[in-house]
Amino acid sequence: MRRWVLGVGLACLLAGSGDAQPRGEPPHAWVFGSWTGGLFPAGDTTGPRCTAQPSVIFTRDVVLRASVLDVPYRQRLIETVTASPDALEFRFVAVPPQAGPLGRGVPIDMGFGCRAGVNALRVERRGPDEIIFPDCSEFPSPLRRCTAP
Repeated sequence: MRRWVLGVGLACLLAGSGDAQPRGEPPHAWVFGSWTGGLFPAGDTTGPRCTAQPSVIFTRDVVLRASVLDVPYRQRLIETVTASPDALEFRFVAVPPQAGPLGRGVPIDMGFGCRAGVNALRVERRGPDEIIFPDCSEFPSPLRRCTAP
């Protein structure tokens, strides 16, 4: 009887979807890494040229984005992530207003130019190494994952 239960348990484990999230991994683990494009059509996605200057970097707790107006990456702390099969909904920690040359406000490029606002980002998977940010004017082109040669 124990062998049968063990066999059924093992069969259920192996029958799971290949896209199933491993235990302990956050729902957005599939998007971790460096991505190019978005601001412009993606070019070379292999090797140091891509990884040296990615447009967006996803980590467990932070999303970093390249800025057209400044050298440093804009960092957004992740508050929550909601996952569906081929999409992610990020909610970022609100950015406090900062003093600048035009008074107090949130830097123009803290968000992604999305209709949902500066503290939200929807990511849709178009393929194994391609994503888009729908309704985000600052990232009109698809993004491609940077890969090792």
